[in-house]
Amino acid sequence: MTATLRSIAFRASYWLASAFFAITALPLLLIPHRGPLMAWIQAYTKVMVWSMRHIGGIRVHVAGRENLPDGPCIIAAKHQSWGDGFVMFAHVPDLAFVTGDHLMRYPLLGPILKKMGAIVVDNCGGAAARGRLVASELEKAKSAGRSILIYPEGHLSPVGTQHRYRKGVFHLYEKYGVPVVPVATDLGLRWPQQEKKLHPGPCSVEFLPAIAPGLEKGEFMEMLEGKIESRSRALLHEQAFNGTWPHARSASLGGVN
Repeated sequence: MTATLRSIAFRASYWLASAFFAITALPLLLIPHRGPLMAWIQAYTKVMVWSMRHIGGIRVHVAGRENLPDGPCIIAAKHQSWGDGFVMFAHVPDLAFVTGDHLMRYPLLGPILKKMGAIVVDNCGGAAARGRLVASELEKAKSAGRSILIYPEGHLSPVGTQHRYRKGVFHLYEKYGVPVVPVATDLGLRWPQQEKKLHPGPCSVEFLPAIAPGLEKGEFMEMLEGKIESRSRALLHEQAFNGTWPHARSASLGGVN
């Protein structure tokens, strides 16, 4: 099957599976506990990862899961592709994640995110919104012992580039008092951002050694960015060295947006 046909087939499966799981998740919103919905969401993401591999031809290798602590943690991940979230939720149970309030405007998605216990940030609220997050939604996640997923750049980044790392990740790190697990990836080579066309082949998502609680902001931000960006660039170099993506080396020389 050609890459174009794989992309078309995957997009069809993506929308069909998403519509099916969204509609069938609605009755689960009536159940007081979020457990059944979270199990349903994880089933959905596992179906999507299966589709990425067997329909889209994207073979995602997940490494470093031994770096996830037994208790709750903050997962701070590189965000190159719409597929990043599928991989995370497929491998980490009962995961809370930080998202902008724009997603709450979608009729089906908003109630599902609320029931999931997503940590919704008011994109226009600045410091006041951050304070409310720490005081309410973050405390709910902490009392339930949940791990939190955040994309520190706040944007999808074209492969080989990066955005400025936002200090919101430090506020979570400081208030939550748990290890931060950086995550590197080169998934953007195979499913770039939100593009429709996929590029079949191997890619990696790596959980890196955790950053322990207690660092000052400057040291923490420098360490987090260094770990994520250096390993993500190394993955691109490995793709070029192995001949699985000839232009990966030049892509790894991108800059900061």
